[in-house]
Amino acid sequence: MRHKDSRFAKIRTLKIITYIIVTLGAFISIIPFLWMLSTSLKTPSEVLLFPPKWIPSRPMFSNYREIFNFLPFFTFIKNSVIVTFASMVGQIISSSLVAFGFGRMRFPGRDALFMVMLSTLMLPYAVTMIPVYVIFRSLGWLNTFKPLIVPAFLGNPFFIFLLRQFIMSIPIELDEAAKIDGCSSFRIFYQIIIPLCKPALTAVVVFSFVGSWNDFLAPLIYLSDIEKYTISVGLRMFQGQYGTYFHLLMAASTVALLPVLILFFFAQRYFIEGITLTGLKG
Repeated sequence: MRHKDSRFAKIRTLKIITYIIVTLGAFISIIPFLWMLSTSLKTPSEVLLFPPKWIPSRPMFSNYREIFNFLPFFTFIKNSVIVTFASMVGQIISSSLVAFGFGRMRFPGRDALFMVMLSTLMLPYAVTMIPVYVIFRSLGWLNTFKPLIVPAFLGNPFFIFLLRQFIMSIPIELDEAAKIDGCSSFRIFYQIIIPLCKPALTAVVVFSFVGSWNDFLAPLIYLSDIEKYTISVGLRMFQGQYGTYFHLLMAASTVALLPVLILFFFAQRYFIEGITLTGLKG
């Protein structure tokens, strides 16, 4: 009995230590966000105080109104919404179709093609940046949203891998039963596979949204008109020639962060499920 009580005490102590470590890690991780929120409510004179003053003496909520007067911030948000949602739709459609082909279809060279696709993940963006830029320039797509949207409809290797692994964890007997009832492959795809892939698709939505919304390099390369800037490039404009407007930059960054937080808050259950269940069957 004493041995059993001692074991339970050790387990309880281990849990307490784990909770303390996790709580400490979460607190450390949230410090930059708290600093951003605090700075967004400060006056310019309070921003550079040392040691930092965490609580502003007089919160300047007008900073959030000023960012829309300082720059065409509504235009930046609108452009980001257009690019992000178009890219997200493209990623979901293309990646799910290709993943279904790799996960369910039988054709010669399937595994070899899948390995070739996975090998593209090892190519850094810097290697393909110039050739892709030359292609888009020859197509006349510079200073348009097309270079930011069209590639999303060609599939993403990571999303294809994620969805393919999830699809392979779905019992093949469901497909066979549907075929007996006369279902085509495409009908099996959108009536059986897609509803069961909701957790993995949610993970793709979150990854795609965050990637497109926060993308800085691609809009910087392809867009030259300020009226077409996305929010990530627009944030850079708060840094002037003679200094940075930190209070406005942090207010704008807080506004830019809100959609990502809201999306993850509502999708976190399916997102975590999609990540943890992916790859159960190879």
